[in-house]
Parts: sequence; structure tokens; C-alpha cells
Amino acid sequence: MKRKGIFCDGMRRRDFVKIGQAGLFGATWSLPQLLSQQASAKDASPVEQRSLIIVFLKGGLSTIDTWDMKPDAPAEFRGEFDPIDSRVAGMQVCNHLPRLAGQTDKFSLIRSFTHGNSGHGAADHYVLTGYHPVAGFNAGLSPNNQRPAHGAIISRTLGPRGPIPPYICLPDMHPSGGSSYLGPVAAPFTINADPNDPGFTVRDIVPPPGIVDDRALARQELLQTVDRFRNSSAGTANKLARTASVFREKAFELMTSPGTRRAFAIQDEPKSLRDEYGRTSLGQSCLMARRLVEAGVRCVTVNHVDWDTHENNFVTLKRDLLPQLDAAMSTLFRDLGDRGILDRTMVIVTGEFGRTPRINKGVGRDHWGPGFTVAVGGGGLRGGQVVGTSDARAERPADNPYGPEDLAATIHRQLGIDPNGEFLTPEGRPVKIVNNGRVIQELT
Repeated sequence: MKRKGIFCDGMRRRDFVKIGQAGLFGATWSLPQLLSQQASAKDASPVEQRSLIIVFLKGGLSTIDTWDMKPDAPAEFRGEFDPIDSRVAGMQVCNHLPRLAGQTDKFSLIRSFTHGNSGHGAADHYVLTGYHPVAGFNAGLSPNNQRPAHGAIISRTLGPRGPIPPYICLPDMHPSGGSSYLGPVAAPFTINADPNDPGFTVRDIVPPPGIVDDRALARQELLQTVDRFRNSSAGTANKLARTASVFREKAFELMTSPGTRRAFAIQDEPKSLRDEYGRTSLGQSCLMARRLVEAGVRCVTVNHVDWDTHENNFVTLKRDLLPQLDAAMSTLFRDLGDRGILDRTMVIVTGEFGRTPRINKGVGRDHWGPGFTVAVGGGGLRGGQVVGTSDARAERPADNPYGPEDLAATIHRQLGIDPNGEFLTPEGRPVKIVNNGRVIQELT
């Protein structure tokens, strides 16, 4: 039995947490540093409405057992589950996703998705950035990004809406979720805490239990006394210190801002709604993602682990993973729709790849990049569509293949970012935002 939080390549869940706020060569950035960097960024033409939620199922969702079932395939391919009809005529899903079956009008399935890489680290990077890593990439064991994640590009290009950071990762950051050469100005704010924990709190924004506002104010007054002493002398060093104090003050205002603190106060949600999302890390992270986009965050990435089902695939999916996914995603789509914000909130549900169509000797499925399914909804995209088809055994696309570059082009186009735009690396080398991808027109 695979140990919780450990993937087949030996990477541990706690390795993600080490990345910190920036994910830039392993650097950690505090909130004051992040605000300081954002203040120096050039303004870009804002897209005021749309946001993005990426639900990343780390390890690889078995899409032949969920989104693209093959009941007529040989037994060693088709698996143990049965397809059921959904709300959309002709779109069937797994019988262990009954609640999602009732929400299929709100999202579409790209059943001809492919990228051909079946290694965790490289595939992660490819899906989350739209760029395949170059030779020598360390198969997921290295924390640095070769390319900026989608959220980092959105953050750098569109900037924040008000005081809340534009790009947030929860409960922690995937190593390929960082900002790469875009630097800390585009880095995500990482919660590094599970919204499902009873004592959930957010470092730098929500003071931990026992630290009341009076104590926080007392700490601020002490810092102001130190700053007055530092500012009593002239010079460049003191000028920089004064500048740093401005950003520290801004960070304090963010921490004590009622609106920002309210966005993270998941405890304020009705118990019934929290139960509907599911009292799991995935469920409460999806609920938090909804709260954050409502508060103005442009991109939220939910990083959920343990989908690497090499053994006991069907038991693990039926008992643990699919009930969590069914509750979290069906409620997220329903909740966004009921609140009237689905059209301005793009939701992507994917792993780094799918699982092998052929069942292995351990009654599991292994890594499979040549063909899988990605679910996409909201953000002005058409719901209830099946885009492309896979072959009879879900091994590869049968027609109209799409890949990470195309998903990237669609994401950025929907958020008002020119896919053909460029950034400059610190060395002055131009790099395209999207690596020659095409917008998935069936969704627009």
C-alpha cells in the first residue's frame, strides 16, 4: 500500500511545503517582501472580472475510470466501474460521480488531451506552465520552475485587485506553481495550511489563535518605535529601511483588513455548505478557492495529492478519492453558478497525466501521458461539451488532439492576456507567454 503523501518517485508531500511563497530556486518570500515587489511592477491592462481556479490532482487522475469510460473494451482495460448518464445527453461519467453527473451542463470534457510525457516532474511542469521542460530537468525532485506557472503569468500581467494577492496556492504550492524568471513580483502567496483543519489560520494575514488585535497593535507600535530610531539618520541604507517599513505597514494593513481577513475566514461559511463541499482537504480547499475569487483573487491553484494509484486503483478511487472529488467539484460548480460568478470564474480539473488504460498486476494503473481527459468550465467557456474523442481503449486521441500549450492559450485568452505576448528573462531573452498553442475553439 502506498504511504499517504508519497509518490512513486519518492517525492513527499512535505517537500512541497519547503518551496515557500515564491518557488523561485527554493526562495521564501514573506508577505511584506511580496508586496514590495508587486509595488514595483509595471501596470498592465486589467481584466476586472474573470478569475481562474486550477484543481490539480497530483499523481494523475485515472480518466478512463471517471471522465472517459470504455465499457466495451476488454476486461483488462475497462475496469470495475460503470458509466452513468449525466445531465447532458450523450455525456456519460463514472457511477461513483453521481453528483458531478448532475452538473455536467456547467463544464466540458476534453477527451483528446495528450502530451506524451509520463514522468511526474516533467508532466507536472508541462501542464502547469504550458512548456515542456528541457533536457536535464530533474523529474520533479528539484523545486525550481523552468517556466512560470499560469497563475504567475496572470499575476505578473494583470496584477492585484485591491489588497489581496492576485495568485494564491493552497493548501500548499506545487513545485511547478512558482514564478520562475518572472521573479517574486509574480510569485504566489501560499497558505501552507489545510482549510479542513479545525484550527485553520493563514500566516501573515489571519493571526494565530490567541493573538488578538490588541497584541498585534502593540507589536506594530514597537516596530514604529524602532523605525523612528532608524529614520533619525540620513543615508541610502536608512532610505531603504524607511521603504521597507512602508511595505511592512502595508502588510500589517492587509493582515488587519476586515475584507481580506473575511475572505480567509472559512469558519464563517454555513455548516451545511461546508458539509456539502466535504469535510476533506480537497472539499474545503475548493470552498476556500470560491471565497478567494469572490474577494478578487485572479488565480487560485488547489494542490491535492495521492492520486498516484499504481496499486488497488479501484478500491482507492471508490473508497477515498472519488467521493471527495464528487462532493468538492459538484458543489463548486453549483455554488459558483448559484452565486452568479461561474461565467467569470474559469475552473480546470486535471492531473499531470492520466493512468494506463491496461490494468497492471497490482490491480492499479500506471502513468499515462499519451491520452487523458481534462475538465474545463466557467470563465465564459461553453459547458456541456465533449471535445475530441479517444480511441477504443482510451490509449490515445482518435481525433482533434489538444495539449498543454493549447490549454495555456485558452486560459490566457479567456483572461484577457495575449497568448502571443512575450516576457523578457533577466538576461534579456524574449520568451512567449504561450508556446505556440491554439485556443480550443469548441469551448469558446
